[in-house]
Amino acid sequence: MVVIDGIVMGPQHCAYDNCSNTLVNHRGGVFCDVHNLEFGARCRVRDCPNQKINNTQACNEHQEMWLKYNLEHSSDYLNAENLPWNKTRRRHSDNEISNKKHYFSASRYYCVETICAPCGAVIAWTKFVKSESATNILKFLEDVFPNEESRPDYICIDKACKVLRTAVANGSWVYWFKGSHFVVDDHPCRKWCNPAPQDGSAPNLVYIAQDRDAFNTQACEQLNSWLGGFESIMKHMTPSNFNWFIHSMIFHHTQHVIKQQNSQNFSTISEDLELDDGTEI
Repeated sequence: MVVIDGIVMGPQHCAYDNCSNTLVNHRGGVFCDVHNLEFGARCRVRDCPNQKINNTQACNEHQEMWLKYNLEHSSDYLNAENLPWNKTRRRHSDNEISNKKHYFSASRYYCVETICAPCGAVIAWTKFVKSESATNILKFLEDVFPNEESRPDYICIDKACKVLRTAVANGSWVYWFKGSHFVVDDHPCRKWCNPAPQDGSAPNLVYIAQDRDAFNTQACEQLNSWLGGFESIMKHMTPSNFNWFIHSMIFHHTQHVIKQQNSQNFSTISEDLELDDGTEI
């Protein structure tokens, strides 16, 4: 079994549509070197051919939009927006990414997606540019598990319904469902997506006697909770530094998990070898 999930975080990249190239300037820049030359001194509002006014990113016609952007991204505005009692604070959404009206700020990778073993060891990770879509998830799984022999028996994911529907639509279900099952952890549609019944027909997933899951299906969420603590420093990194940092942290996390597993196995063996009189072999 493997568990897959994502956390909304990532470095900045070029703001132009469908471009994820590295910024030419990571201190206030919004474009890669190609689109920076293409736009030059043009207004940063989408499809506007006018020249921008000095010390601003908009032409005279779009100064109101530029001033509104500056207000909404000022420290006072953002601090008030994030207060617990403010029910109107904005959330990061796919629509917000796809319906950009201007290029006043650089875009960000949508999320970091990880595949973990139930013990917590990280098998693979990647970044999704725009969204955690079922298509991106299937592509990620195909890259990590390219053939039938390498694919896990069970894939636990909270979007199993959408992934299943997409796999059926694009025809990839023919390859995936020869030996893999998409399962959902604690979800209303568990009836259709989770082959973990209590009648013993899937003994690899459930301990019938204890009436509980046999595997930790929250491994990715536990990892994401830990990685989220570094977001404040990671969001200012260049993509190359971001990749190095998160890969190093995931490597450190996996080494720690393996060390814990070895320690637990050693303790179990020691208990099994302990004699009735209290001495150890």
